[in-house]
Amino acid sequence: MSTSQDVLFEERDTASGQKLGIVTLNVEKTLNSLNLGMVEAMLTQLAEWRDRRDIACLFITAAGEKAFCAGGDVQALYRSATETPGGPCEYAERFFEQEYRLDYALHQFAKPVVVWGHGIVMGGGLGIFAAGSYRVVTEKSRLAMPEITIGLYPDVGGSYFLNRMPGHCGRFLALTGASFNGRDALYLGLAESFIENSRRDDVLAAMAKELWSDDVSDNHERLYSLMASHIEASQAALPEANVEPAAPVINQLCEGDDIAAIKAITELSSDNPWLQKAAATLSAGSPLSARLILEQLRRAEGLSLREVFRAELVLSTNVVRNSDFAEGVRALLIDKDKNPQWRHSSYEAIDSAEVGAYFEAPWSEHPLHDL
Repeated sequence: MSTSQDVLFEERDTASGQKLGIVTLNVEKTLNSLNLGMVEAMLTQLAEWRDRRDIACLFITAAGEKAFCAGGDVQALYRSATETPGGPCEYAERFFEQEYRLDYALHQFAKPVVVWGHGIVMGGGLGIFAAGSYRVVTEKSRLAMPEITIGLYPDVGGSYFLNRMPGHCGRFLALTGASFNGRDALYLGLAESFIENSRRDDVLAAMAKELWSDDVSDNHERLYSLMASHIEASQAALPEANVEPAAPVINQLCEGDDIAAIKAITELSSDNPWLQKAAATLSAGSPLSARLILEQLRRAEGLSLREVFRAELVLSTNVVRNSDFAEGVRALLIDKDKNPQWRHSSYEAIDSAEVGAYFEAPWSEHPLHDL
């Protein structure tokens, strides 16, 4: 086993003579939140494993019982944003660029990539999780894109996978930051299987005993077959659904234009606690973020994954330089007063020209031009 800062890499022998590449996010004290060093180390390791014929598949997991990954290291991004208000934020912009390269590399990785999404899977963690070819949720999985609470928007490919959820569920989850569980993730198309976390080591042992082939598509089929018995044995532990039962209400709330959808959610009257909490989060979130979220989802419709990541880097760069981000992080994580002073008092107070400016590239050459 080797280590680079806060992420561990292991190569485990298999019965076929090939190896499993195992990645373990290893910053338990910060809920395995991603920093730039972790992202760059994973990018380097992925490039090596991609080109090696003896690596049959990958398995991405995390240390501890609380979280797969709670997102990016937001406090480091905050420090970067506040060092040069309104100007280039060197660390934050480098982080976003490298993070999107990592997510894209995982999406494009031809060999099977199992991601074990136990515990908290949020923000940047959901970006890694969504990029796997075989995504496992457990009885403790809690997934969300809660960026509206800190003046951001769901990036890391969220513009791609949120747009592909049933009905208007992606729009609703992006606006409200609502968390959802393993059963919900299956309904939303974000996971391939539900397996109890106690079976993780059994799954890894079975993968080590598998006779992997040199054919990538055959290995994907072998993996699905291998997982079948673990899935069947875990069905009794599935949590109750939140999203699917609420889908008719969600679709009705989100069918209007931007302002209409936002107002419908914030004015929602419901005896469903999950919907109530979602509406309250949107009401307390950044009005600017809400407008940017809906505009980004609309612009991303029909874009390729490569185009989505390029578009997200434009928006993320402008957001970290100019938006509510620093104030949102201050209120939630720095001073912890939970009383952010957003730039705008209402969604209606933001004109379309201001929203559009966030989608204008701030550089002459796009940093992801070679993606």
